Amino acid sequence: MMSHSLEHGVLVITVHDDPGRCGKALLLTRISDLVYAHRPAPVVIVLEAPAAAGAALGVVLRVHRLCSRLRILMSVATGSAPARRALEARAEGSGVRLVIHARTDTAITSTAFAAAA
Repeated sequence: MMSHSLEHGVLVITVHDDPGRCGKALLLTRISDLVYAHRPAPVVIVLEAPAAAGAALGVVLRVHRLCSRLRILMSVATGSAPARRALEARAEGSGVRLVIHARTDTAITSTAFAAAA
């Protein structure tokens, strides 16, 4: 369902598959636990093609709200243009801005630089 690593001081969480309605709560719990465990490290969530729709998008938005409350920088990377548009349209305007990238390497590098600034 997901994997994670720490790259350049950034917590990178890769969601491999859409969790569906039944797995949405479990995915949210796992990602939230990682965010808490690695804070104050910035977070990049990578949505692979199978996960770039449906329930995974809702999980990303909920994690963004969590990161905003914790004042943690968060970015998303997905190659899916429809997913990027959906996230931009549904992201909350208050708190820490959700930055959305098309490429994973760009997301990690820019998030690491922004956190260091």
